[in-house]
Amino acid sequence: MLKKLIAFVLLAGALAGCATNPLTGRSQFIAMPDAQLNQMGLQAFSQMKHQKPISHSVQYNQFAHCIANALTRQTGGQWEVVVFKDNSLNAFALPGNKIGVYTGMIKLADNQDQLAAVIGHEIGHVLSRHSNERASQQMAVSQGMGLLQQTGAGNSPAMMGLLGLGAQYGVLMPYSRTQESEADVIGQKLMASAGFDPRQSVILWQKMAQASKGQQPIEFMSTHPSDATRIQDLQQGMPQAMAVYQQAQAAGYHPQCHK
Repeated sequence: MLKKLIAFVLLAGALAGCATNPLTGRSQFIAMPDAQLNQMGLQAFSQMKHQKPISHSVQYNQFAHCIANALTRQTGGQWEVVVFKDNSLNAFALPGNKIGVYTGMIKLADNQDQLAAVIGHEIGHVLSRHSNERASQQMAVSQGMGLLQQTGAGNSPAMMGLLGLGAQYGVLMPYSRTQESEADVIGQKLMASAGFDPRQSVILWQKMAQASKGQQPIEFMSTHPSDATRIQDLQQGMPQAMAVYQQAQAAGYHPQCHK
């Protein structure tokens, strides 16, 4: 019964929009204008610059900008890069071509290739329109559950609570894990095409796993793949990434970004 009701929730938005990720061929549910997501990204980035301290370290800024510029030369467009003074192991990219790198992530990375793996992953989210996909999914689930309430199909608080959990763990989180894995693959190829060694992507995530000290939720209840799954996927994509890397090296792409 619960599965049927969840399917009914999803059906409310399933026909609203369909797109194909040009980088992977995966079908996506896209229902919002990209211009709207870009504006939201610009606003969020502006707020972060006012709310979070920005690092003025010349060393860190040159390092992050050098890597990001090498990567975005492969994607095109104008990208803004800001280094935030925060020891969290984090970086992000937002619609509207905004990139944020935390000093904690810069400190963790041993070399340019490892940080390129992180920034390339985040750029992969933007290129794949993952923010739009997530917002569209959440909008569809919200509208679908509202429709259930109107029709009386989910008129008990207990049933609506179960529907909410079912949508969260059965739809939204798995989709997010799919997006994270997709961004890993795209980022790995992007860093290779810019002349960064894709083998370092595996080492980076091994370091991330060690830094987390096993404090991850189980994969089923997480929006991210486990470190082990992530490393396995990167290793599987390595032969293709290495071929791209060798072509980039032969074409003269040799980034020289030093921390």
